[in-house]
Amino acid sequence: MAEQEAPAPLKSLNSYDPTYISFINKSSRNAEAWWLNFAGKPVSYGDIQPRKSLKMNTFLTHPWIFRASDGAKLMANLSEVYFPTPAQFEEYGYPRYQPVYVTAPVYSLQECCTRLIRSMVRKEDICKLEIPEGLRKDLSLEPDLLRDIQILSAKRSIKGSN
Repeated sequence: MAEQEAPAPLKSLNSYDPTYISFINKSSRNAEAWWLNFAGKPVSYGDIQPRKSLKMNTFLTHPWIFRASDGAKLMANLSEVYFPTPAQFEEYGYPRYQPVYVTAPVYSLQECCTRLIRSMVRKEDICKLEIPEGLRKDLSLEPDLLRDIQILSAKRSIKGSN
């Protein structure tokens, strides 16, 4: 039986193969573009306003993640983590900036409600809400990009070991 190749770690591996991308924000919110550097740490490339784009010269092994201004997850070409595809070129050798669509995922009802309550209730008042402890804990856990990256990395390593 052939061995399955483990997924690449959730960090940039090298800068050998350049590629050209145009991140297009199709969501209704500002989308912050985050490149994961060689240590797996996020580096912000700024906000992309709704219906605007950001052209990026990047490399094949450089992963990207997108978040809304409140930390909510956004998708790039329907994935939580976007890995660039090989470069394409026009007839005369000019690079073709490949479109990558940044969109909002379908949030669960619980995620929608949690975001709404978080926007309406001060953090110090969450403990005063008469709600189940599990929901109170969910509300206390604000979006955290570094935690999300750790979870995504763990999922990738588990997937690769199966």
